[in-house]
Amino acid sequence: MTEMRDVHLPAQLLAEAEKQFGHQFGTIEELLTFVLRELLRDDASAADLQEEQLVEQRLRELGYL
Repeated sequence: MTEMRDVHLPAQLLAEAEKQFGHQFGTIEELLTFVLRELLRDDASAADLQEEQLVEQRLRELGYL
């Protein structure tokens, strides 16, 4: 089972998020889990792109590209 942690957020912010996205997500926890996963995935994609660019640059410097 996944360990859970408590997070404290402004009530008004949560109310607005529930109002705007409540129909798409069953709970605010599901919404926040989705948002955090997407942010982490985007960071990983950006890191992969940077790594790919670095490899291409090294290959160009070595004359392979």
